[in-house]
Amino acid sequence: MDFSLMFNFLERLQKNNHKDWMDQHRKEYFAVRNSFIDWLDKMNGKLAEIDPDYFDTPGKKAINRINNNLMFFPNKPVYKDHFGAGLDQLSKQGDFYIEIGVAESFLGGGYWYPSSKVLKSIREAIDYNGVELESIIYKKSFQELFGGCLPAETLKNAPKGYTNDHPYIDLLKMKSFAAGVTFSRKEVLAPSFENKVLDVYSELLPFRRYLNKAISV
Repeated sequence: MDFSLMFNFLERLQKNNHKDWMDQHRKEYFAVRNSFIDWLDKMNGKLAEIDPDYFDTPGKKAINRINNNLMFFPNKPVYKDHFGAGLDQLSKQGDFYIEIGVAESFLGGGYWYPSSKVLKSIREAIDYNGVELESIIYKKSFQELFGGCLPAETLKNAPKGYTNDHPYIDLLKMKSFAAGVTFSRKEVLAPSFENKVLDVYSELLPFRRYLNKAISV
């Protein structure tokens, strides 16, 4: 895929973020969107080759809407400044997330401020086997690539049902469990970008599998 065409379209969209402009450039939008879907199909196949438990996610299923949800976020612009998608999408929140955008391009996964029900399940998994999660997120290669989990708000005190002297109290206090890495436009446009996608997916996989298992039991 020629991501430079996507960047060019998104830049002009942000300067003309309204339905009339989009309607006038609908053909161009679908050309970019379809190219991205084709690229997602390609990555879908490549990821399946390196992960025997990969959940097949065709590009049309993976891609997200470019419209912002103005019903819940009325102050946001009509259209996003990026194209986003989720591969390995058995669970929408626990997928492998890809975002290519004007302000930022990002690869990541996990659960960003999950519901109280999901958070409860993750904490139960940590209580039962927190040593496994520690071994994943404190692994040298994980730290070098992601720097650990994405910074997010944490509880000041132990969550209900746990004590402050719990061996994994720092993990139990977390409200979000997600990790990822950003890429510059230059990196996205480089021939090596697809290989970097595969590298990020592989490094993130044990983390995502731990979390998805926690909410499925």
